[in-house]
Amino acid sequence: MVSERSYTTPENPADHLARPGWLTWCGAGLLLVAAVWVAVWRRHELAQAFDLISRVHFPQLMVAVGFEALSVVCFVAVPRWLLRAGGVRWSLRRMAAIAVAANAVAGALPGGAALASAWMFRQLSRRRVEPALAAAVLVSAGVLAVLGLAVLIVVGLFTVGATGAAAVLRPAAGLLGLALLSGLAILGLSRSAGFRATVRRRWDRMGQRSARAHRAQQALAQVVVQIRSLRPGFRTWLRPAVLALLNWTFDAACLAACLWALGIGVPWHGLLLAYGLTQIPGSLRLTPGSLGVVEASLSVLLVLYGLTPGSAIGATLLYRAISYWALQPIGWACWIGVTFHADQPETSDHPSSSHG
Repeated sequence: MVSERSYTTPENPADHLARPGWLTWCGAGLLLVAAVWVAVWRRHELAQAFDLISRVHFPQLMVAVGFEALSVVCFVAVPRWLLRAGGVRWSLRRMAAIAVAANAVAGALPGGAALASAWMFRQLSRRRVEPALAAAVLVSAGVLAVLGLAVLIVVGLFTVGATGAAAVLRPAAGLLGLALLSGLAILGLSRSAGFRATVRRRWDRMGQRSARAHRAQQALAQVVVQIRSLRPGFRTWLRPAVLALLNWTFDAACLAACLWALGIGVPWHGLLLAYGLTQIPGSLRLTPGSLGVVEASLSVLLVLYGLTPGSAIGATLLYRAISYWALQPIGWACWIGVTFHADQPETSDHPSSSHG
């Protein structure tokens, strides 16, 4: 149970976040059953993987842990810097407690990202961060994370070579091309005054027909205004964008260090692409912590780029032990501390955010 005051005003975007329904739970259950079936089917490769892990090299393992720690620091620094751009100054430790706790919530349930965002929004609001600013920080951090992952995948495409890229991306090339053409078409139509007027009329009509849609429109408008009010300029957005990219980069380096710690040759030509593509289904949180989804996706891609099944599974399990399982108890300890203790903001440029 979360013991913070709830916000029921239209300005609270958390009120519009859906809880996981029975379809989500059924889908997650089916995925977990499939993962167990695959584990039984591939039990010989699993035995090889655990044998590799039992002989892990400790110094290299500590390097992997260090890379994951740097990834977490960058992950925490992104919303902290966005808050600072909005006039609210927090220490890295305070932001880390909330961000790591939210990450644990996201990994606890299927579809947990929505619950984690709602919880993080409420914790920021409890500490007198203006609701519009809190929502703007969450939205901006999410967009920067997506852009950072996209950059990493593009870099991976250059390193993997034409043959390896075609083997993985040929089925998605048509969809990506269609999405690009659709985006260009919408961009072209947006230059027409008549098209913009039609969209505006439809948008207004939607808000008039539904009170819920009207509240969502108001919340979205306030978030957009708050994002625009953040300190302008290229340098303001460059630092959090670089931090978001480094978050992914250090996490990928943790995977490479796990391979090193197990004495497995790192497939440098395909590592970034395999890692980046794995994060796409993993970010959907179809199962708690994307269990089974990440393991299967990453193992298959590593095998595609030259690893044996046993080595790929061993590296994947070790990477997940560091990047997911080790962070869960830390995150839930932070959740307990944050949920039951509303502290005061340290400094703020906003008068409404200067006291608790």
